[in-house]
Amino acid sequence: MDKFFCFLLILLGIGLLIPTTSTAQTPFPNARDDSYPLLGLKRAKSSYERALSEMNRTEELFEKDLISREAFEQAKNSFLDAEVNYQQSLLVLLFEQQFVSIVNAVKSQEENGRKKVRVTLANTSGATAEFSQIIDMEDELFRSLQPDVIHNVYVSLGNDDGAIISSPYEIKLSELRSGNPTTVEFELLQDVDEATVNIIYGNGSSRNPKVFLQKDASANKVLIQSERFSQEIELGSDATFGLGLELFSGTDDTYKLEVVNLPQSVARYFSEVGAQGRISQIKFTESNNTRQTNLNISLPDRPTENVIMDQPIDFFVMAVPQDKVTEVNDRRREIWTEEEVKALDVGYVKLEMIPKGVGKLAIKAPQLFNTAEEGQPVNFTFTVVNEGSRRLDNIEFEMDAPFQWEKSINPVIISELGIREEKTVTLTLTPPEDVSVGKYETRLRSTSLSDNQPVNAEDKTFTVQINAEASILGTSLILFLIIGLVGGLVFFGIKLSRK
Repeated sequence: MDKFFCFLLILLGIGLLIPTTSTAQTPFPNARDDSYPLLGLKRAKSSYERALSEMNRTEELFEKDLISREAFEQAKNSFLDAEVNYQQSLLVLLFEQQFVSIVNAVKSQEENGRKKVRVTLANTSGATAEFSQIIDMEDELFRSLQPDVIHNVYVSLGNDDGAIISSPYEIKLSELRSGNPTTVEFELLQDVDEATVNIIYGNGSSRNPKVFLQKDASANKVLIQSERFSQEIELGSDATFGLGLELFSGTDDTYKLEVVNLPQSVARYFSEVGAQGRISQIKFTESNNTRQTNLNISLPDRPTENVIMDQPIDFFVMAVPQDKVTEVNDRRREIWTEEEVKALDVGYVKLEMIPKGVGKLAIKAPQLFNTAEEGQPVNFTFTVVNEGSRRLDNIEFEMDAPFQWEKSINPVIISELGIREEKTVTLTLTPPEDVSVGKYETRLRSTSLSDNQPVNAEDKTFTVQINAEASILGTSLILFLIIGLVGGLVFFGIKLSRK
C-alpha cells in the first residue's frame, strides 16, 4: 500500500512538472509587434498572466514539498521574463502615446518695457479605448510605470531663423502630469508676434509648433514704445518720433492718440507708417493688433517762452479709450505729471525733445561789379545776416586780392550777431599806380562759430574794371576838328543855297 501511494505521488509530480514547463514558456515574439505595439502588448499581457498564475501554483506546491526548488525557480524565472516583456510592451506603448500640447502662449509687457511670454503646457497623453480594455488602469504594475506622467520636459522659444529668443534659454520640467497643466514664463530677447515653441520630452520625442502669441487682455490698454524717445531738434525744423502700438485688451479696439505737455507753439500731428494723411484714432482688428505710427512735430523758427534752446521738454503720448477721451480733452492745456498719467490707467510713452539752434551766415551784396581808374580806390558794401536759429560769434572775413592791391574791411571782425540780426560791412580795394587795364576779381570768405561749431557763408567774388586814363590834349584836338568840320559843312551849305 505504501509503495502504491508513493507511486501515485511520483506520477502526480511528473504530471505537475510537465505542464509547468510548457505553460511557463514565453511565446515566441511576433515580428509584427514592433509595427503593432498594441497587439504586442496584448500578447505580452497574456503571457504575463499565465506566468503569474503558474508561479503562484508552483509556489504552493513548493511550500508543500510536492516539487523541487529547481522546478519552483524555473517557474519564477519564467514569470520574471514574462513580467519584463510585459513592462517593455507597456513602456513602448506608453511612450508612443505620450503627447505634450500647448494650451496657450500669452505675451505681456511690464512697466519697464520688458516683454514676457507665459506658455502653458498640458500632458494630453491618453490610451485608446482598446488600450484601456487590455490593461486594468488600476493594475499595480501599470500604475508603477506612471502612465499619467511625462518626465523631463524641456521648453524654449525660437524665431524663424531657429535662434532661441527666450530667457532663460531653456526651462526643464521634471514631470508633467495628466490633468495638471503647467505654466512656464520667459522673457523675450526679441520682440515677435509669432514664435516657435521647442519641446523635447520623454524618451527624446520632440515638437516644434509655431504659434501666434496671444496678448494679455487683462492689461486692457495699448502699450506704446518708441526707439528714438529722445531727440535733439533744431529750431525751425521738423522731427519724427516712431511709435509702436500693441493692443493688450479684450474689450476695446479703438483708441484716440493724444499728446500732452507739448508747448502750443510746437505743431504736431500723427500719421500711420505706409499711409498718407493725418490720423487721430487707431482701430485694431482680430488679425492685426500691432500698428506702426509716427508723431510728427515742427518747432518754431525762434526760441519762445516755452521752447528754450538746450532745455529738455518732456511730454507724453497716450492711447486713450473712448470712455476717457473727454477727461483728457478737458485737461488738454494742463501740465500732467507722470503720476497723473499713470493714474489715468492708459497706455503711454514718455518722450523728450531738446530744442537746438544753429546759426546760418549769409552775405548779401547789392553790387558785385564796379569800375575804377588807375590808382583810384573802389568801395563795395555788403550786409552780413544771421538767418539761423542761434547766435553767431566771431564772424571773420578774408580776401584774396590781386597782387599788389591794397585791401581793407570795416569791421574786420563782428564779435556776435543775433538771430535775424544784420550788420553792414565796407570793403575797399585800391589798385596800384601802374595797374594794367582790364578786369580784376577779389574773393571774399566768411567764417564764424555757432555753439562752438564752425559756420561758413557762401564765398562772394567782387569784380573791378580798370579803364585807361583819358588824354586831355588829344580830346581837345578831336573836339576842334569836329567843330571845324561841322562849321565848314554849314558854310558851304548856305553858300550853295544862295546860288
